[in-house]
Amino acid sequence: MIKQIENRADISFLVHQFYAKIRADREIGFYFNTMIKDWDAHLEKLTDFWETNLFAVKKYKGNPHTVHNEVDAHFESNITAEVFGIWLNHWFQTIDEHFEGENADTLKRRARKMSTFLFMSMFEHRKKMSEASLENLN
Repeated sequence: MIKQIENRADISFLVHQFYAKIRADREIGFYFNTMIKDWDAHLEKLTDFWETNLFAVKKYKGNPHTVHNEVDAHFESNITAEVFGIWLNHWFQTIDEHFEGENADTLKRRARKMSTFLFMSMFEHRKKMSEASLENLN
């Protein structure tokens, strides 16, 4: 049944459905399955993130930019815009399968912006790391 996103339970459902797809994805699942050791805790944290993002409650604690920069470094800067595109497509598909309305549209729009900001942050971090490496050679 397609419904509105109204509360934390809806967000939790969305996050769980979405990450089931991500974990199974042949192209990008390994990034997540390699780095995330405690999926229950991770899904709870992401539910906090999206609940904070959508409903302005103060539950999420963390720095997504730092975490994603560390993951990118772990994979030797091989995370591409295409990876973010696949992630975003799964997010949109999962929302569309289960939800409709203003909050669903808001989560799509915010995910699109967030993916752009995170990828740009990773790109800038790569540049800084490269510059630091060059300075160490001198």
